[in-house]
Amino acid sequence: MTATPRSAAQRGSRSDPPALRQHGGAPQHLLMTLYADYWLSTGGRASSAALVRLLAEFGISESSSRAALGRLSRRGMVTVHRNGRRTFYGVEGAAAATLGDSVRRVLSFGAVSRPWDGRWTTVAFSVPEEQREVRHRLRTRLRWLGFAPVFDGFWISPTAPADDALRELEALGVTSAAVLRTDGPVAGRPLTGAWDLDEVRGLYEGFVDTAAPLAERVRAGGVTAAEALVSRTRVMDEWRTFRWKDPDLPHELLPADWPRDTARALFAEVYDGLGPLAEHRVRQIVLELAPDDVDLVRHHTTRRMP
Repeated sequence: MTATPRSAAQRGSRSDPPALRQHGGAPQHLLMTLYADYWLSTGGRASSAALVRLLAEFGISESSSRAALGRLSRRGMVTVHRNGRRTFYGVEGAAAATLGDSVRRVLSFGAVSRPWDGRWTTVAFSVPEEQREVRHRLRTRLRWLGFAPVFDGFWISPTAPADDALRELEALGVTSAAVLRTDGPVAGRPLTGAWDLDEVRGLYEGFVDTAAPLAERVRAGGVTAAEALVSRTRVMDEWRTFRWKDPDLPHELLPADWPRDTARALFAEVYDGLGPLAEHRVRQIVLELAPDDVDLVRHHTTRRMP
């Protein structure tokens, strides 16, 4: 079945998680991660003083933190509220819906192995050279959904719903496009060749090597609250990168010893296990700077998502 949309208007040091560099400015991305992890569940607003102090836990200066808050506000990612001389930031409306969807996709990634029907979702599109920004945004969104390019304007996924691709095409006003479901190879090429499985395997194995010792320390109760906050954020950011590299390929397409399940189990154990301690550290900071708002701080887990 073919459908055409309707017209419409990156591994770093341990202290600098790779995803912070891959997703734009590190302070901006970190702010959104912290808000998502500790305020999104309640829809609460965080004081600027508390957010600046939180970023200091990651070695980010006050000036860089405040500049990042300003940029996020101008981009419409956060909403500014003022009460006297105090400033608060929240994520509301469409921005909150988008952030919530992103968090749920990351937390659920790799959790369930669903039977595969052997069919692929394919997207074929053409974007004029003068619309390079549209082309870049479309490629980014398709990659996030789990697609990868076989050719420049021909992308595939074994798991992404066709409706999701259609929505992205429509939102960007790309009308020279089609979405369809197909079987088998394209021009004799195996479709799994769209992903560098050797690279993805190496990334999973590296994650396991890093997360396994941390999981042992969490089990033994050997992590402080301040360390829990930083380590939990790092683990989340490292896990997030896998959605860009691995479209949650069905087990039918993968080697028997594929390490994703092991990596996923470690991610969930560490992220969930560090949640209460990390929340305690955030509450300590908020209690000092905005005590009336401490009950708005609440962490979520891979089993209890926002």
